[in-house]
This record gives sequence, structure tokens and C-alpha cells, in this order.
Amino acid sequence: MSTKVRVRFAPSPTGPLHIGGIRTALFNYLFAKKYNGDFVLRIEDTDQNRYVEGAEAYIIEALNWCGIPFDEGPGKEAGFGPYRQSERKHLYKKYARQLLDQGNAYYAFDTPEALDGHRKDHEAKGKTFIYNWHNRLKLTNSLSLSPEEVQSRLDSGENYVIRFKTPQDQLLELQDSIRGTIKIDTNVLDDKILFKSDGMPTYHLANIVDDHLMEISHVIRGEEWLPSLALHHLLYISFGWKAPEFAHLPLIMKPIGKGKLSKRDGEKGGFPIFPLSWNESEGYREAGYFPEAVVNFLALLGWNPGTEQEIFNLAALVDSFSLDRVNKSGARFDPEKTKWYNHHYLQQKSNERLASDFMPILAAQMKPAELPDSTYVTAVVALIKERADFTKDLWELGNFFFQPPASYNEKAAKKQWKEDTSSLMTQVANLISETDDWSASSLESNIKGWITDNELSFGKIMGPLRLLLVGDLKGPHLFDILALLGKKKSINRIESGIKALN
Repeated sequence: MSTKVRVRFAPSPTGPLHIGGIRTALFNYLFAKKYNGDFVLRIEDTDQNRYVEGAEAYIIEALNWCGIPFDEGPGKEAGFGPYRQSERKHLYKKYARQLLDQGNAYYAFDTPEALDGHRKDHEAKGKTFIYNWHNRLKLTNSLSLSPEEVQSRLDSGENYVIRFKTPQDQLLELQDSIRGTIKIDTNVLDDKILFKSDGMPTYHLANIVDDHLMEISHVIRGEEWLPSLALHHLLYISFGWKAPEFAHLPLIMKPIGKGKLSKRDGEKGGFPIFPLSWNESEGYREAGYFPEAVVNFLALLGWNPGTEQEIFNLAALVDSFSLDRVNKSGARFDPEKTKWYNHHYLQQKSNERLASDFMPILAAQMKPAELPDSTYVTAVVALIKERADFTKDLWELGNFFFQPPASYNEKAAKKQWKEDTSSLMTQVANLISETDDWSASSLESNIKGWITDNELSFGKIMGPLRLLLVGDLKGPHLFDILALLGKKKSINRIESGIKALN
């Protein structure tokens, strides 16, 4: 690419960042890194009424947790700041004035009540009210009023907005890197508000001015901004600026496939839709997801590499990513697939790392004096992690390694415990008490040899023995359990279980 690639992620600090916002940030990040470009964070806080305390810090923390930090933005100045729109408001009036002077914009003094009256009147006639070429001369603005009247209203401090004067009878041919050519008839567009008398620009003006001044080369944003593309294109033409390349990403759809993924879907389906927790809503981080898993599944929501490959680390994503492989249609969110990704990344973690993450969970379940050392926990993790999707699953999968059974699965006991089982289990306890080589292989060889010598069936011994050690018919290889519990604990559990089940 001939020009320096500069992309921006421009969220509004109005609450937590939706997982769709993180995906937009991710695609911008991947595109920037692919072409050795800059990934800019800009906080679009022109709407001060909707500003939420803590939202900006949340956005930054979420990007950092995902491993896709911005190169430039609040606190990382690089000559294009400030990076909060509220700190740039002195810039926008000049550009609004330029559009007025060129005849590309006009003052409008219509009160909210008057506009509401027009809307209701149109609705009563089965029409939709649009403020544009077909009625602007009948409304209260600087196109319909005399210059003296306009000046008088401005001098008296009357509230006004500055509207863009959308050209009439033009067919726009707009280019989108994902959707190709989009044709728009300007006659269907309304004259959008660009600037308000309180000195604040609307999103449309601030966005265009900032993208130009920050030398943004590519605007990669959500599909919800597609209806604004025509206006943004016309603003670039009006200013005489070179427009960036646009790419509108597909929506992330509900698991059922219809409609945009919402917070309610997460609450109903029991899965997060925010990267980090916010108030009562659990985030992916707090739910136990690894950031690599979140980045991997988000990348494949709306983009495909053109191969069957599903596992990508960040470096591989940067290498493979391209906008021409982003789909036009919405991507269905699959909560089960997100777990599948987390399972994969959990298996890649070292047993030591998982044991370290598991320690606080153990500490919450056990008395401090009973907490095992990290070597033992690491050995347990090695045996049980294969079935875990999350670190927190390790307790459910392996709690019997840390405490003896408090009860025995009733259904399993009914099936396994026969008249002669007590006697056979006592013999097993005697056999293992005489075993000196306490390794899984030695225990297996001794017990299986004893079963064969006594012409017993394996089922008659293995099931009841597991039940006594674990309290259920679950867990890893039986002889690994024995080996890890050690001789004393194993014999105690067999003897206690015999008493309980008799």
C-alpha cells in the first residue's frame, strides 16, 4: 500500500464495550499490523449526556486484556491528539463555518416542537417526514429566511443547528472494501445536523474532521454505520479532501441466527457478551476465558481464512487477515464454539500455569491447613485437564483428589455393591498395603494380576474400587488416582467406604 496505513477504533464511552466492538477493534488491529500501520484509539464523547464514568478506562483495559493494545490514543500521544473529541471541540466550528461559507450547509432554527408537529402531520397522511431538498425552503432556516433575519436570530442567541445541504438528483457510486459498489440516490437522503448551538458537533462532522486530521487511511467499522456512508462521502467531497477507504463489517447475530446479538441474549443463554464484567454482567475474563480464545473465536465471526484452519494465534491472524475475506452477511454467534476454543487453549497451557490459576479456587474450597502444595496440584491438573473447558472446571473434575468422599453416588452404589464386594475390597486393601513400589504401573500390574489369579471379572473390582476412592464412577485412570492419593489415603478411603456402604 502506497500510503501509511492508519486505522482507528472510535467507541463512545457510554457503557461497557460489546463483544462486537472488540471484534471491530480486532479487525482494525489486524489490518494495521499486517501493513506495519498504526492502530489509533479515539474516544468519541461529543454526546456528554450519555457519557458514563469509567467507560473509557474499561475500553482501554479490555483492549489490553485481549492483547490488542492501541499504538496511539489517550495517554499515548503521537502528534495527532488530543484523542478525546470533547478536548477537540475548538476545532470543529471552523469546519462547520467552511461548509456554511461554501453553501454546503445552512443554519436551521426550527424548534423541536415545530419538527415534531411536521412529523405527526406526515404520519397522519401515511408519509415519513424527511428534512431535505423537497421541503427545506418551507422550513425555518437560512435558505428560506433573509440574510438580515438570519443574522438577527443569531445575534439574539436563538438556538440553531447547522444542517448539511444534501445535493439533489445525484446518483452516488460508493466503494466499500467488503460490499463492493453501493449506489445511492441523494434525493432519499435527509439534511443531517452537523453542529449545534451549544458548540458541540454531531458524530458526522467530528468523525470526518478527526479522520482527516489524524490521517486515517482506512475506516473499518460496523455495518450499523453503512447508512452514514453517503453523507460522509459527500462531506469529503465538500471539503475537497481525499476520503479514506471504507469497510463495513457484518453484524454478529444471535445464536438463533436472526437479529443482532444483545445483552439480553447473553443473559438468557448464560454466556457473556462483554469482554470484562460491568456491574451485574459477567465478562469473558471473569467467566474464565483466555484472551487468546476470545480473540480466536471473534476473528472467525465474519472473516474466514479460505481454509479449514480454525486455530489462530495473534501472529497467524495478522499474517492471514485480509478484508476481501470478510463476509457481507451477519455471523451467527455460537456459545458452544466459544467454549470449544477455550478448551483448546486450556490444553495448551502448562500444568504449572494451570495449577497456579487453580490455587485460588482451591483456597476458597478448603481450610488453609489442608491446602496441598503446588507439586501435588500440578500432578492432579495433569490428570484431569483434558476434560476441562475452564480452570474453574478443575474443582468439579478433581475435588476427590483433595478431600475424601462425603457421600457415594446412590445409583452407582446400587449397581456396583454386591454381597461379596466388601470382602473383595478388604482383600484389595490388604494387597495394596503390601505394595512397596507405589507407582501407577506397579499398582496396575499387582491388582490386575490378583484379579486374574482369582479368576474374577475386572468389572467386579474396578467399579467398586473407583466408587470407594472417588465417591462416584468418574475420574481419570484408576491406578493414577491410587498412585497420586498415596498408600495411607487410599487404604483409609477403601476402609471408610466399606463401612459406609455396608
